[in-house]
Amino acid sequence: MNNPSGCNTWQNWRDEFPVTETYIYMNHAGVAPLSRRVQEAMVGFMEDATLHGAVHADLWAETAEVCRTRAAQLINADVTEIAFMKNTTQGILIAANGIDWQAGDNVVTTAVEFPANVYPWWSLKERYGVSTRMVPERDGRIHVEDIAAMIDERTRVLTISHVEFASGFRNDIKALGELCQARDIWFVVDAIQGLGVVEVDVKLCNIDILAADGHKWLLAPEGAAIFYCANERQEQLINTNIGWSSVVNPRDFLNYDLTQQPNATRFEEGSYNSVGLYGLNAAIELLLDISIPAIEERVLGLTARLIDGLQAKGYRVLTSKTDSERAGIVIFESDRYTPTEIYETLYNENIITAERGSGVRISPHFYNTASEIERLLEVLPAV
Repeated sequence: MNNPSGCNTWQNWRDEFPVTETYIYMNHAGVAPLSRRVQEAMVGFMEDATLHGAVHADLWAETAEVCRTRAAQLINADVTEIAFMKNTTQGILIAANGIDWQAGDNVVTTAVEFPANVYPWWSLKERYGVSTRMVPERDGRIHVEDIAAMIDERTRVLTISHVEFASGFRNDIKALGELCQARDIWFVVDAIQGLGVVEVDVKLCNIDILAADGHKWLLAPEGAAIFYCANERQEQLINTNIGWSSVVNPRDFLNYDLTQQPNATRFEEGSYNSVGLYGLNAAIELLLDISIPAIEERVLGLTARLIDGLQAKGYRVLTSKTDSERAGIVIFESDRYTPTEIYETLYNENIITAERGSGVRISPHFYNTASEIERLLEVLPAV
């Protein structure tokens, strides 16, 4: 069922999501609901563990490797470049704590990052004398030339969100990757607000490290995250969290050998969140079955319709209207109604959104419909 285009096909995918029976759910930039496929995979694991303990642990490990292969396919990585984390923050911490810093080095990021991509870098100031330079938005956008102007000969890292959580702006990670490659600096991407809704190609974009938890656009459970580290960067990154699973022959328990795994699994300290990986595996399988290009086209169409409708009702849309500059997030505000008033008006009609800053954030996924967009606009009062 690749590249769906007809209404009936989209309806089939919509039937995967029981949440639609109760809600118009448009908070995928917060925490996404699970599909039937994901639920069945996780319940299947729990039943197995309940009835058989760890008798089938080999199957658990096999499923983790299938998930690793699918995660690599999703971002055009090699399987050897994928590790599993508990969340996006853990992946960013591995990057921040693993670079061989020198006093006077600096990190460049933006002034509108989610805190997960701020505090790990700020913490380097006291420990290593590393400063963090924060590029401001202009007109709701991050401009590549502003980032370039902030980089100097002591910049070691550029770290940025693929899609900014508070504006919905999609950064040009290809241009930024080229900038990093030309300056020989690390390129670290927080991909949680883009992965699963728009294409991400780590090779094309020269990304060194990428992290993304599954509970937003990947439609997976919390606590199961993808971490990517380019093969050529793995030996350069100091592994500050070496655990029993980080080394070669990890199950030869009494033959102590600190030699690390020759791939990204060196960053996996210990046992997996197996039930989470069962869910993540099923979620990525679903996305690949549909195809990310089809999902991107679908979501951009829904958000374009939403933006037009919001503007027609007098709301101020903060998110870019240009397709290449947004993904699945639309944020809008009003001088007449507070974000809380707008959110509660929608919530009382079982339309799930989120308050963010001075506005309300709407984030539909592929299984949402044009009629749901129209219903949301109908419920909103004119301004």
